[in-house]
Amino acid sequence: MLTHYQRIGGEPKVRALVERFYQLMDELPEAWEIRRLHPADLTHSRQKLFEFLSGWMGGPQLFVEKYGHPMLRRRHLPFPIGTRERDQWLMCMRAALDDVVEDARLREELYAAFVRVADHMRNRAD
Repeated sequence: MLTHYQRIGGEPKVRALVERFYQLMDELPEAWEIRRLHPADLTHSRQKLFEFLSGWMGGPQLFVEKYGHPMLRRRHLPFPIGTRERDQWLMCMRAALDDVVEDARLREELYAAFVRVADHMRNRAD
């Protein structure tokens, strides 16, 4: 069985997904609240998300090799993440998936997984 990493097209497609995601986050006014939680220069954020997604999708464990276990919720605790921030992040990821991933089934599988992860990141009551 192929991994999501293999099905999406490996490193070039994961990189394209990350690039499109941050481009949308940077450009869409309705993503302002999630964008303001990131640094002005998104270079480091892009690289870390690429490294994380590579391993998360079943490819090379770049993030783990560099930073150790992801501990996503703990790493995101310093940032106030409520329902609006979660929904804005998901809006950008949904659009990025739609733009980058040709396979509709894979798009839906990845989006469903992103919904679970994004919901788990919430650390603020609305």
